[in-house]
Amino acid sequence: MIRILALVLSLVVVCGLHAQTSKPNIVFILTDDHAYQAISAYGSQLAQTPGIDRIAREGALFRNSFVTNSICGPSRACFLTGKYSHINGYKVNEKTFNINQPVFPEQLQQAGYQTAWIGKMHLDSIPHGFDYVRVLYSQGHYYNPVFIDKQYQPEKQSGYVTDIITRFSTDWLDQRDSSKPFFLVVGQKATHREWLPALEDLGAYDDKEFPLPPNFFDNYIHRAAAADQDMTIDKTMRLAEDLKVHVNYDKANDYNRMDSAQRRIFKAYYDGISEAFDDAHLTGEALLKWKYQRYLKDYLSTAKSLDRNVGRLLDYIDSHGLRNNTIVVYASDQGFYMGEHGWFDKRFMYEESLRTPFMMRYPGHIKPGSQVDGMVLNIDWGPTLLDMAGIKPAAAMQGQSFAPLVTGHAKDIRDALYYHYYEFPQPHHVHPHFGLRTKQYKLIRFYGQLNSWELYDLQADPQEMKNLIQDKKYAKLVKSLRAQLATLAARYQDQEVVNLLAAEK
Repeated sequence: MIRILALVLSLVVVCGLHAQTSKPNIVFILTDDHAYQAISAYGSQLAQTPGIDRIAREGALFRNSFVTNSICGPSRACFLTGKYSHINGYKVNEKTFNINQPVFPEQLQQAGYQTAWIGKMHLDSIPHGFDYVRVLYSQGHYYNPVFIDKQYQPEKQSGYVTDIITRFSTDWLDQRDSSKPFFLVVGQKATHREWLPALEDLGAYDDKEFPLPPNFFDNYIHRAAAADQDMTIDKTMRLAEDLKVHVNYDKANDYNRMDSAQRRIFKAYYDGISEAFDDAHLTGEALLKWKYQRYLKDYLSTAKSLDRNVGRLLDYIDSHGLRNNTIVVYASDQGFYMGEHGWFDKRFMYEESLRTPFMMRYPGHIKPGSQVDGMVLNIDWGPTLLDMAGIKPAAAMQGQSFAPLVTGHAKDIRDALYYHYYEFPQPHHVHPHFGLRTKQYKLIRFYGQLNSWELYDLQADPQEMKNLIQDKKYAKLVKSLRAQLATLAARYQDQEVVNLLAAEK
């Protein structure tokens, strides 16, 4: 009897240990403004990204991953809360995230996880739910940035920001409590404007001529909001600040923080660019095309360090015995324009900013090379990670788990997505709008100073150049989509939109 009891007790202990250690670790790499068009796993012809592609090759690539509000801080707030901006209260950048609301890392903590956020957070506050925080102050800087801890104490670091964030992340992994599963957000600043590459990547794409997007010279016909924005490469992109032509190194904060060795290398490269620009005497369309080429060269050179550091982090995970029990996610806070419609930046509900890269690796659970076509949202990220960790997502979260998509048990979790953007008029004069996207159609309603509707057939017009809203052939479809939009607004408790649509009936 004693032997049987001892055996039972030992099995209980073993099972308990197994239950504890079988919870997956989670590493979530969250980048800034990294366009899916610039990632070779998505078929990009602009650049090769072997580090990032490795996650897709060894896991799943999501082809229809979208955001609910295409702007940096609000996107992170949606990720943390699993709720739309109108519910979590963080609608526009440069505000303060309300930390007195639930965030999903708190549920991970309660389940025994050790949690950390390292790198860019950009919420002007430190949310609950993290045991360790070492984040960039505000937007952060590419060179010699300042980090803050949970007590908001500043600490200046020497070096290039992408390298530093990766080093801080692996240092924390070395020092963590190894008896607990962990959740780590690696928040990279790259590839945010003004696109300052690492020193070793300066000129990485100088021998390449990039093709213009087919709609680079968009005339915005029948799209009033697109015509009224302030985010074109032609008029908005600045020669000095964005493209580093004749930079004032003493006055510009991004440059006067460099040490003498960094500045010498950086200045030598861009002084050469400035001299060549002066010699060319460019005007008109030739100047616009030159700006586009310089934009992509700087953007993609900045992304080169990002990709290299993703590879370093994966190497660390694999070489430290963490590979098989660690979910690795790569995502951006939203998409970005790489010259489509003549633009840079994000915000609009058009595909390039609405769609965000997302890939996930979890050996033994996700088949390598998987392709996920079902539509997912950034409010789904938290519920999914909780679900995969065996934790029931909080009922108040508006997102839903897409774990069935990665395991192959489902093809779709929704037939349409809902979107709402707010920030206006600054900094890019993109009018507030909301809308829905189905697999084939997109309906957008701009409101406020500019009131207009837009409809696109994404199969026939993937570049979203032809607004069909006035085409009588689509009248019945528009009516159906408007009803579906009203239903989604009500489901997600967006009362402002519910009221506006009700008033228009």
